[in-house]
Amino acid sequence: MSKLILCIDGGGIRGAAATQFLARVEQALQAQHQVSLRDRVDFYAGTSTGAIIALALATTNLSMKKINALYNARNARTIFTENRGFLEWDGVNAPKYESAGKTRVLKEYFAEATLQQAVASHRHAMAITYGVEYHQPVIIKSTEPHHLGLSSAAIADASTAAPTYFPSRPLLFPPDNQTRWLIDGGVVANNPAMCALAEARRLWADTPLNSIRMISVGTGKQARKTNGPASQKWGALQWMRQGHLIDVLSDEQLVTYQMLSLLEQGRCIRVNALMREQPGMPNPPDDAMDDISADNIKKLKDMGDLWFTLYGQQTVDLIMDEYNGPSLDAMDSVTGKPALFKKG
Repeated sequence: MSKLILCIDGGGIRGAAATQFLARVEQALQAQHQVSLRDRVDFYAGTSTGAIIALALATTNLSMKKINALYNARNARTIFTENRGFLEWDGVNAPKYESAGKTRVLKEYFAEATLQQAVASHRHAMAITYGVEYHQPVIIKSTEPHHLGLSSAAIADASTAAPTYFPSRPLLFPPDNQTRWLIDGGVVANNPAMCALAEARRLWADTPLNSIRMISVGTGKQARKTNGPASQKWGALQWMRQGHLIDVLSDEQLVTYQMLSLLEQGRCIRVNALMREQPGMPNPPDDAMDDISADNIKKLKDMGDLWFTLYGQQTVDLIMDEYNGPSLDAMDSVTGKPALFKKG
């Protein structure tokens, strides 16, 4: 039987574009086929802000409309509460933002949800984090029995703890009750698609690769240019402040290439765009993960609407296993159309 994986990238407030796109997709599914995303998706994977979306779909009953509404200016101001500690330079010798607001909003939306809810609903979920003590990725997943009792809110809180932006988060892991200190999984896999595909191959070992479909939704690609000649003389501080090191570490393009190359032609759609002026997007949103102005959030939602115009029907068809076109990649910034992925 064909299986469907939905993956969502990290990107902070830029997740508003992904939720807007998915909310529009769900509307179309309900109008055309009287089904929802939850009726069709078998496996959800997310990193950082993508983990919030994936876990909300997999472990709660929140509608996609409600999940989309989470990305608003009021919640964003609560989540991105500036750290005002004495003699602390935001993002330099202390996290730029406090953690309390983010933790509170996530608890409000997820309530008592755990990964067990995903399994109980015959679906699976995965969130990518990174353990700072032992320098290794920590992949939290419903296919691991010891993870089933973990709180969805706590998992999302850890996966969104972007270094320099938010404090690392502790999470108690059974069965030995070991506390792991976790940060944003975007430092190793901002696009969780390959992690999800690897786990899917283990989970569904008898399912041929050509029976696996994937929808991979980005949050926009960085458009700002780094000063190449100047970077020769940068140290740690300059790379962090001027070179946007976290953005470099969380680039998703290599994983996108791997994903599109491995999956069969026409079995994968990658939704994303370079965040600069181009056909269809004359006023692009800011590519910062923490520009929480109402104007920028609106621009992010507008980008999600544009994605639906360009990718929406193809995505609906792939969800229903009725798509007969080529695999699609991120928008070509010259033409303003989805790029067609060709192997070889």
